[in-house]
Amino acid sequence: MDLAIPATVFGVVFLAELPDKTALASLILGSRYRPVFVFAGVAAAFAVHAALAVMAGSLLALLPHRAVEAVVAVLFAAGAVLLLRGRRERDEHIDAGRSRPGFRRVAATSFAVILVAEFGDLTQVVTAGLAAHFRNPVLVGVAATLALWAVAGLAIAGGRGLLRVLPLVWITRAAALAMLALAVLSAIAAVG
Repeated sequence: MDLAIPATVFGVVFLAELPDKTALASLILGSRYRPVFVFAGVAAAFAVHAALAVMAGSLLALLPHRAVEAVVAVLFAAGAVLLLRGRRERDEHIDAGRSRPGFRRVAATSFAVILVAEFGDLTQVVTAGLAAHFRNPVLVGVAATLALWAVAGLAIAGGRGLLRVLPLVWITRAAALAMLALAVLSAIAAVG
């Protein structure tokens, strides 16, 4: 087995994913819920996306760029609203003495957030291109998935560390502001 292929794929996908919105989403989820539960959902979503990228990612490049950006803008704006609204609901649940959400709920939420946020993303398109270039979809898919998992793990661990320094309400507001900014940038890309 040529180790240059997985090393190249891992490096490219890892670097492309570091500043991505899904790393931010993983960080936020990791700061709110049990990290193991979040990672389970995030890891499953990234595995699905890597498989889609390897099998059909090249078709994503054919979609109209503006339409994809418009949908992404709406999703980010909705995410910001849900993030702020969810904070109030969590406070009410805490006040009511309810327990923390369980594995299924946290993993499913994490899976859904990453699944939606990652669709048509740069790393998905890059993975599709690498699979076509190297003509080894299994090796590319595994290396890309491992790179995505590594970034998610770093982000989730970072979210826990961040809670030791900043209150959750500040993190939530900053994340909502970041999502609104990403919504505006996506909307501009859709129009321009």
